[in-house]
Amino acid sequence: MRKISRPGFVLPLLTLCAIVPLTAGGPQQKERSAASMPPARQLIDRHIKEIGGREAIMAQVSSHVTGTVTMPAAGLTGTLEGFHAKPNKSLQRITLPGIGQMEEGFDGKVGWSMSPLTGPTLLDGKQLEQRNFDSDFFEELKSPDRYTSMQTVERLMFEGRDVYKVRLVKRNGEEDVELYDVQTGLKAGAIQMRETQMGPMQGTTVISDYKKFGPLLQPTSVKVNVMMTQMVMTIATVEYGKVDPAVFTPPAPIQALIK
Repeated sequence: MRKISRPGFVLPLLTLCAIVPLTAGGPQQKERSAASMPPARQLIDRHIKEIGGREAIMAQVSSHVTGTVTMPAAGLTGTLEGFHAKPNKSLQRITLPGIGQMEEGFDGKVGWSMSPLTGPTLLDGKQLEQRNFDSDFFEELKSPDRYTSMQTVERLMFEGRDVYKVRLVKRNGEEDVELYDVQTGLKAGAIQMRETQMGPMQGTTVISDYKKFGPLLQPTSVKVNVMMTQMVMTIATVEYGKVDPAVFTPPAPIQALIK
């Protein structure tokens, strides 16, 4: 996976974490009209510039991420690994003691998941549609052809930071929310509703501690809040252009399910 701020690592965790309401700002902040806000495209483009620029993003073909994952309430710490390649291939792997290894992948056509809790599973319907959308390697650029509208809706406080809230309406009518730091221009978080094996679930992601890996800045702290639980991901390495395409081939248990 290339951008940790994107949903790629967030979505595999939705069955392990919880909905945490977005902390809104005070009445004075809420009263500011959308017309007085910077346009959404301007905020997105500023974020792109701050992390290294459109050309640097477009120059990449794949990425490999490693790090650790912690569930503070459960006292669990494990490992994470993510692979991502253009145009839309992804694989996320999380290993937690006492639970084991959980994997979710998309090879451009087939979406799948596998864990000790569920066994091998193929995605279909809305889950497959969402996986295809989220696996876009250049998702960070927010290509206009993926959305019907992008709008800055308010300025508020989020996790102690002054942010702009941007609503993104996708072609299928579904909505995502992204939050951009007023001071730095960097993405500070996101709110996404996704289908899971447990039904639709909403996750709130808090993004911080950007560091430079190669030509691009990446957040090294990603906190995912879902269903009263928090999972914290700390990114240690990001490597570009060295992913073996074979890594995206579905494992044998998944291939056995493909008709």
